[in-house]
Amino acid sequence: MSDTQQIKDKLDVVDLIGEYIQLKPAGSNHKGLCPFHNEKSPSFMVNRERASWHCFGCAKGGDIFTFVEEMEGMEFREALKYLAQKAGVTLTSTFQQEVSGNQKNRIKDINLATARFFHNFLLQIQASKSAREYLQHRGLTDDTISTWQVGFIPDQWDLLTKYLFKKGFSIDDLIASGLTIKRDGADTQSMRGFYDRFRGRIMFPIWDVHDAVVGFTGRVLVETEHSGGKYVNTPQTSVYDKSRVIFGLNKAKREIKTKDQTVMVEGQMDVIACHQAGMTNVVATSGTALTEHQIKLLTRYSKNICMAFDADDAGIAAARRGIALALQAGMNVRVIQIPDGAGKDPDEVLKKNKQIWFDAVEHATDVMQWYFDRAFLNRDITDPKDKQSIANELLQEIKNIPYAVEQDHWMQELSGRLRTSIEVLRENLKQLRQEQKDLKIGKKPLENQVTQIITLKKTRLDALTERILSIIVKFPILASVDAFFISSQALSTGIVSDLYEMLKKQYTQNKVVDIDAIRAFCATSENSENGIDVLLMEAEKDFANLKEEDTRKELTTLITLSKEAYIKQERTRLQELVKEAEKVGDNNQLMSLLLQLKKLA
Repeated sequence: MSDTQQIKDKLDVVDLIGEYIQLKPAGSNHKGLCPFHNEKSPSFMVNRERASWHCFGCAKGGDIFTFVEEMEGMEFREALKYLAQKAGVTLTSTFQQEVSGNQKNRIKDINLATARFFHNFLLQIQASKSAREYLQHRGLTDDTISTWQVGFIPDQWDLLTKYLFKKGFSIDDLIASGLTIKRDGADTQSMRGFYDRFRGRIMFPIWDVHDAVVGFTGRVLVETEHSGGKYVNTPQTSVYDKSRVIFGLNKAKREIKTKDQTVMVEGQMDVIACHQAGMTNVVATSGTALTEHQIKLLTRYSKNICMAFDADDAGIAAARRGIALALQAGMNVRVIQIPDGAGKDPDEVLKKNKQIWFDAVEHATDVMQWYFDRAFLNRDITDPKDKQSIANELLQEIKNIPYAVEQDHWMQELSGRLRTSIEVLRENLKQLRQEQKDLKIGKKPLENQVTQIITLKKTRLDALTERILSIIVKFPILASVDAFFISSQALSTGIVSDLYEMLKKQYTQNKVVDIDAIRAFCATSENSENGIDVLLMEAEKDFANLKEEDTRKELTTLITLSKEAYIKQERTRLQELVKEAEKVGDNNQLMSLLLQLKKLA
């Protein structure tokens, strides 16, 4: 009997697919909503007897192998290995050779060997004593260290590389895994010129949802000027994409499904501390705002999510983007609010008083109520400008709700609290949707569309300019004179205006954009520094998967739209000044303004 047939015989197709979507009996079949396209009525059918599935909506179908390939983005050999492990089937030598011939699987094997090396080094080698003491100080038990395979690597240049090379892994695969870095002129014969990415760090393996080690986070034990930052992560590889991985989900998914709730925190230590304290439905992103891919992954297990995030401007801005995507996916979002003085993050709160954290999760606030509380704080609803500001802020969030009844509830709530006609608010909402539609570039997947604005905008020109800047900070090579055609005075938001002016000045003088130089220049301005970080996060989310040529086209379109917005904005401004000049009889000023208007035509 072939390996594939053994796997099919041991794995029930209904049970396997039922791990991803909810299936209900329908005669001799089971049916559910198709995970590969949006639909309201289920057209996805699974037949246990034939061990097959088919969607009558999008026409996709096949067996357990094709389902996993489609669902997980795996190649056949990856799906074969994954399902063989799930079924407890040992692959024959022919198939095993095919699986081993796939570099993704070889990198996963390298990562698994590396995780064991780091963990054993931490537990068994005297040189790890200071690392063990640090983890003990952080409150991690021996069981937790074992469960999460926490490890350590001393500050030596090529200890891991030499170990893995002697284990039989090729230097090309070690480089592809991101664990080994190659210097210019490196010699594979003598193994000179290759060094470890992680040195002198406590190591945390990162697993995918199927328990494969796909990457690592290294926390420096002793910071020096050569440390390269407190945390270093595996770069993007063929098996690790931080926008698709959720830290801890492999260990939390069962409890998430049981409790029908995900608890999302920011740091990996927060996740580990929560699990150690007995709250095991807790996960974290890998230093990114919650992405569409991660949301799709989470909704397999629950549509309810409680989120904890940094309360500073950058943390809230990043959280807003993730919340917007979660709401659009129909998730029920609540916000965890840590009481003042209880601690800055879950790990710290748990050390001080475990019950405070558990209570904060239990009493998490509905996200829309949280938005309302923030929007009305320190604002005067008798002031028309404050009223409009509140409306703009909350309508941006209300428009993300996909359900008509729920959306109408919050529209009614806003109307009552602002003492404003709901018809006026609906007109305002319609305008916001049109502006969002105008910002979309072609019919691309959601992750590549211009759908989210990093911070609240006062004008359309601000929104477009910020999108342009986010592309430039991600792809400095695309900077051009056309991208910096306006005066920063035309922008109404301070952070965008400051960053735009700095980038424009740098490009005008040097014909290049140097992000490190901008960051250094911003060091004295907290707002600007946060602003450039948020731009980089937004660019990473929206443009990471675009090719340079596609990004260039998108930038060109955005520049065209921003020129139109600038001309419209300037024409309105000048027309107002013309009225003032006519009113006071200032003919010189009037002539100057009319000439400026003529140039805009």
